[in-house]
Amino acid sequence: MKFQKPKGTNDILPGTVEKWQYIETVAREVFKVYDFHEVRTPMFEHIEVITRAVGDTTDIVTKEMYDFYDKGDRHITLRPEGTAPLVRSYVEHKLFGPEFQNPYKAFYIGPMFRYERPQSGRMRQFHQIGVEVIGSKNPATDVEGILSALEFYRRLGVKHTKLVINSLGNHESRMTYRQALIDYLTPYEAELSEDSKRRLQSNPLRVLDSKDAKDKVIVENAPSILDYLDEESASFFEQVKTLLDTLEVEYVIDHRMVRGLDYYNHTVFELMSDSPGFNGAITTICAGGRYDGLVREFGGPDSHDAGFGYALGVERAIITMEAEGIEIPTKQTVDVYVVGLGESTSAETLKLVQMARTAGLVAERDFMNRKAKTQFKSADRLDAKWVIVVGETELETQIVKLKNMATGIEKEVPLTDIYTDFLAQLDN
Repeated sequence: MKFQKPKGTNDILPGTVEKWQYIETVAREVFKVYDFHEVRTPMFEHIEVITRAVGDTTDIVTKEMYDFYDKGDRHITLRPEGTAPLVRSYVEHKLFGPEFQNPYKAFYIGPMFRYERPQSGRMRQFHQIGVEVIGSKNPATDVEGILSALEFYRRLGVKHTKLVINSLGNHESRMTYRQALIDYLTPYEAELSEDSKRRLQSNPLRVLDSKDAKDKVIVENAPSILDYLDEESASFFEQVKTLLDTLEVEYVIDHRMVRGLDYYNHTVFELMSDSPGFNGAITTICAGGRYDGLVREFGGPDSHDAGFGYALGVERAIITMEAEGIEIPTKQTVDVYVVGLGESTSAETLKLVQMARTAGLVAERDFMNRKAKTQFKSADRLDAKWVIVVGETELETQIVKLKNMATGIEKEVPLTDIYTDFLAQLDN
């Protein structure tokens, strides 16, 4: 039997995993200055956590979830997204109490799972970085969230980004628009794709998001949700736009843009990349919006029933950087390589390697009893800055050879001096 990874998953190997670490480090740096705090939720949840939040008519629930019954006959799902688990955690642990940050500002980094056709940047196990702000109804929260996403990509060096925004309004506005959309689409029902026919009565806003060519033509003249915003919703969206204008953030409004999850309302946004490396294609690299009402769905207090968040894919961030020709640092260099000649030097070699590591240096040694020439080649391959040579003669004299690989200068150093002050020997 040939053992392979499951379809739609990846082994992230050395030489690639460093890209992931770099992106995660940049994210943590950005979130720190925005005063976000990390939360780690379980990779699986009771299925009701997801269905209650994202809606039981969404594609995630009807087509894509990995769900199963465990040995206790509990209906469990691997998490398909990060917002619902984080809000569940927020309510369960009563993080709205006076002793906690208010609004509560959190971020997460981790794997998500959806059963769909694997393709570039979209796997069955994929990895998201997400931000959630819970408890604030202030439109400035929406703008701050968008700014943090823009800052993340700026620090990665990504330049070809476009911010697209829309408003889904409050519940009342959305329900009014929902009926108007049904009234518009019903005469075209026979021409709609099978997915859109199914969504027409249950989730008509998703028809606007259809990728089917025929559907796109039909929705071209669909009514705009912006024409159905009530006074409260229109005012909120106007404040968001005014704040973006004040901060000189460029954006475009797309009144057909919706999100695939039922909990969204008011502001929704996407960051898109039109990098030349995508050969004319435009791809979404970050998306999110406001979800007032979700805290209450999980039994939280009305006083904190407001939220805003977004998520971005780590895989897609890497693809975007590569499309723009941005080099991601991947190579780990070695400060000190210890060449040991002969089995009798193994203990001393190990002591020297550990001494270097204790001093905060990256150190490596040979474990295969290879010849000196081969070990020096290994040191070169690792871009070692210094090489220490220990052979039987060096053990007898208690003097080792220390070579600067950049200059080629070699000197002899008593072992006692190295153990007394390792770093000083490298500086001399």
